Amino acid sequence: MAGRLYVPSLDPTRLLPDLRCLATPRSAINLAPRRPLSILRREGGAPCLDDAFWGLTPPWLTVLDHAPHCARAESLASRPMFREAFAARRCLIPVGGVYVWKPQPRFKQPFLVVETRRAPLLLAGLWCRYHTSLTEHADSMALITVATNALLAPLSDRLPAVIPPAAATTWLDPQTPLETVREMLIPAPEELLGVFPVSRRVNDPRNQDPACAHPTGPMLRRPQDQER
Repeated sequence: MAGRLYVPSLDPTRLLPDLRCLATPRSAINLAPRRPLSILRREGGAPCLDDAFWGLTPPWLTVLDHAPHCARAESLASRPMFREAFAARRCLIPVGGVYVWKPQPRFKQPFLVVETRRAPLLLAGLWCRYHTSLTEHADSMALITVATNALLAPLSDRLPAVIPPAAATTWLDPQTPLETVREMLIPAPEELLGVFPVSRRVNDPRNQDPACAHPTGPMLRRPQDQER
């Protein structure tokens, strides 16, 4: 799953062409669920950056602790909570990496999954809105997870789906056929992602210092990339 995100300061103008910023871009070294973050979505036919609460909270949800922060790609069509949002309200979450934990004999070792060149990753998500008054509303979101590739399988069985920048506009467009966007929900190519161990300081979401995301060992990549 994805229980924690690394969200460095990113230049939103480089994420998508013609992107409008409706909120100040958010950053966090060690972002836990049930916190606000920045998402990319379509509004008025154009991409925009806005705030959303990490944990999908449709209007009928009565217990905030039940708000899912992840949705399995395989259940998007069958679960009412996700079905409508997947069809009409898809989003992207720009991040620098995703934390995962590998069980060890005496503790869990945290790792940070990143793009091999340390470029931003656009994670697949869906969002919903409920109106708190006639003039005010709140947006929330959940990440969409898929099975991991062979490189990352020893660390985690699932990770958020990564949408290539060239496909971002297609993903966000509600007019895109569902079959087309379903085909994007696949494990990330092994050559795209690398992973390295990080400090166990990241285990506590109150720790937000840069040391949480600093490598404590070499980056693991697929063998042919390591030989270059």
